[in-house]
Amino acid sequence: MQWTIKHWLLWTHLAGLLTVLFFFIIITHQQDWLPGPSGPRKNQSSSLRSLWGGTPKPLLNISSKQVDGFAGEAAGGGGATVGVTGLGHAMSTKNSLQKQMGVGGPYRYILNEPLKCRNSTPFLILLITSEEGGVEARNAIRQTWANETIAKGPGFVRLFLLGTRKISDTYNPSSIENESHVYHDIIQQDYQDTYNNLTIKTLMGIYWVTTYCPNASYVMKTDSDMFVNTEYLIQNLLKPELPPKQKYFTGVLMNSNGPNRNKKSKWYMPPELYPGERYPPFCAGTGYVFSGDLAKLIYRTSLSIPMLHLEDVYVGICLANLQIELTPSPNNPFNSWRVPYSSCGYRNLVTSHQISPNDIIKYWNDMQRNKNNMC
Repeated sequence: MQWTIKHWLLWTHLAGLLTVLFFFIIITHQQDWLPGPSGPRKNQSSSLRSLWGGTPKPLLNISSKQVDGFAGEAAGGGGATVGVTGLGHAMSTKNSLQKQMGVGGPYRYILNEPLKCRNSTPFLILLITSEEGGVEARNAIRQTWANETIAKGPGFVRLFLLGTRKISDTYNPSSIENESHVYHDIIQQDYQDTYNNLTIKTLMGIYWVTTYCPNASYVMKTDSDMFVNTEYLIQNLLKPELPPKQKYFTGVLMNSNGPNRNKKSKWYMPPELYPGERYPPFCAGTGYVFSGDLAKLIYRTSLSIPMLHLEDVYVGICLANLQIELTPSPNNPFNSWRVPYSSCGYRNLVTSHQISPNDIIKYWNDMQRNKNNMC
């Protein structure tokens, strides 16, 4: 009788354990597959794990010298200060990019152009990264490839994206304000303007498009040391006479690139940030073009992806998460290096890198003089 009671207790415990295990499997399964409007939707974090080569890790401090930061504010106010290169809870809502970039977030607008698209919907928006001291480059670009009179028919908008300098730097903020009042083409928020914050700067521009100009056909992100043949880009590549493309992203395609583990390199990627051996395909940050519908998709996706300081790699990760394939451009007109100048050569390209303000003006003027000549 005593043995029977012990036997019964043993089987009761085993049945209880099996019941707990069964419910654990059910709960785990429900976490991996979330219901959506058209059936089950796979949890986004599962696809992120494959990109990072494991569970995504928060961004760590890359340099102790970097002093810029932001406050992740909760709905009731307050919140901890977190370094820009230390997004310890990048996957959480309270410290998401939505909080960083939004009107109510810690990155307030110093300069903005919210009415830029009020009276028209541009065919193309040019987002050009710059810095407060880059007035010579901005003026050269305004006179040449980003002069808005170039595309009178389709129309485009030119915007320079700026952060702020470090406190130790000497500059006159009023000069930027005056420049903005004259040209109305500067967007500036109060994060520090460093290379490691280029992702913040780029997402600031993408967020601006989604907020103030969501119906633009195309967007180009490029830098202020670039020569961009906007005439070729608009007429030969994007072709305004055709319906705008959807889910389109092109530029200098970088396939099968792996993280640079050299700590002395500008493009160093710590394994703590990205342990994977390969990045997903991305386009070099010197100049890429995407359809307007992708702006909102990229921005929304970025809210749930841990930040990386390499802007072009980060955008590529967002696109991979969206399952957007990069589109090669005919004749490879995008270049992430300096192309030796010739009027015929530059007539058939979109970008050339590391061009000084003087050369931008010189090359553009020579192209205009020779545009009707045979090559």
